[in-house]
Amino acid sequence: MEERRYRSASGAPLALRCRQHSASCRELAVRCPRLQLRSLSAVTSAVWLAAYGLFVLCQNSMVLSAAIFLTLIGLIIYLHFVKIDQESLLVIGSLGIQVTSSYASGKESTTFIEMSQVKDVVINEAIHMDPQDPQGVSEVVPLFQSSQPRLDCLIEVYKSCHEILDQRKAASQSDGVK
Repeated sequence: MEERRYRSASGAPLALRCRQHSASCRELAVRCPRLQLRSLSAVTSAVWLAAYGLFVLCQNSMVLSAAIFLTLIGLIIYLHFVKIDQESLLVIGSLGIQVTSSYASGKESTTFIEMSQVKDVVINEAIHMDPQDPQGVSEVVPLFQSSQPRLDCLIEVYKSCHEILDQRKAASQSDGVK
């Protein structure tokens, strides 16, 4: 297992972990920075200070209770539905590609794409599909939307994926020749 350091599009540090399970199976995981206690404390303090200011003005203790309640609910929603700690790609040459997002709360979201549905892995800034072309791309699955790694990291992922995809193409061409 090898881990390399990169940066996201916004400059945040990322770690790309590559794990080779076999010649035709590779896992690539981009790990985002964990939730910083400093930023969490700043947001919580700002909300609670605003609530205390409202409490001083209106002398209603419900304002403070509501601020605490909303802060806790907001944190739970953020950790469970927004903050992604890791995005991984498991490429299995004979089966397909599994894309997994791991949230800060521990929840995981997984999508599997059968290899027969995979036309290619590309790095692209924008994609324009031609609705007139019946043989064209039916669906594009964007990867690493949360971590948004820079080009140097994406090139590493691209090369790794293509090693396996090219092995599969070579194997299917040699089967067709026989």
